[in-house]
Amino acid sequence: MAFNFLNQQLAIDLGTANTIIFQNDQIILDEPSIVAIDNNTGKCVALGKQAKLMQGRVNPGVKTIRPLRDGVIADFNAAEMMIRGFIKEVNRKRRSIFTPNLKVVIGIPSGSTEVEIRAVRDSSEHAGAREVYLIYEPMAAALGAGLDVEVPKGNMIVDIGGGTTEVAVISLGGIVQKDSIRVAGDEFTNDIQNYLRQQHNIRIGEVTAENIKIGVGAVISNLENEPAPMVVRGPNLMTAHPVDAIITYQEIAHCIDKSVAKIEASIMHVLEQTPPELYSDIVEDGIFLSGGGALLRGLAQRFTEKVNIPFHVAEDPLHAVARGTCLALKNTDKYSFLMR
Repeated sequence: MAFNFLNQQLAIDLGTANTIIFQNDQIILDEPSIVAIDNNTGKCVALGKQAKLMQGRVNPGVKTIRPLRDGVIADFNAAEMMIRGFIKEVNRKRRSIFTPNLKVVIGIPSGSTEVEIRAVRDSSEHAGAREVYLIYEPMAAALGAGLDVEVPKGNMIVDIGGGTTEVAVISLGGIVQKDSIRVAGDEFTNDIQNYLRQQHNIRIGEVTAENIKIGVGAVISNLENEPAPMVVRGPNLMTAHPVDAIITYQEIAHCIDKSVAKIEASIMHVLEQTPPELYSDIVEDGIFLSGGGALLRGLAQRFTEKVNIPFHVAEDPLHAVARGTCLALKNTDKYSFLMR
């Protein structure tokens, strides 16, 4: 197309924990969904990785904000600032004197209310997007996991993100049964913080708790490939003296057990509501896991034992929603019925 340089298409996975932007089948941005703002001027000081480095380490003149909570926009101004900043970051790599016509497809939780959907659309439009399409995250995750969502066959996906877990049964390009619960990566992080406070008398921040989750996070207490225990340092709650604690994966499996059980209950609830023909398809093909939470050690094994249906972790589960959003962007005509 002669005027292709005037058009720009971006697929955005606007996640509670990370924002991922795809363009032309390539990840061009993968940053934490966090923004640092100057309290006096209200201007953005840092975005993404730079802002995350500041988290828990700022002075009273600067505050760090995570604009999304539980998968939806909690701070409209910060979200707009973040989306605008990330788009500007992407455009820095484009050498053009023209402002391109921007078309975006964004993944949203399937349990989003009309108000929450409007907030995502408005933030994107204020950040410069001319055309905004929204796709439900479980549908995007299924596309990103390589499932054929258009066939008359039952596919089931469990997408465990930062703020929400999306459980959905998909057939003929539509979501037949779904459940969206606000138990996911952030809840696991809170569980770890509370556990260290109660069992080890150590106060730790969100960033440290997330590092523990990545380092020794597990959901079963008898792994074949055991991660090495992790040394955590922090102030004692009683004395404020620095103390060290050695954290094992068994402890993490124990402390996040109740939250994982809530996801199991959601999966069982969706399966109970699934029509018999689709249910038999799911038993045959298994259930697919995506999202950052799918990386927790032993998750597929635990779910398989609980539900008696095989669970498979999607290839590169962290980017499944973003990949599916990218597919929807490339085929907006073909997948127009999936979007709103």
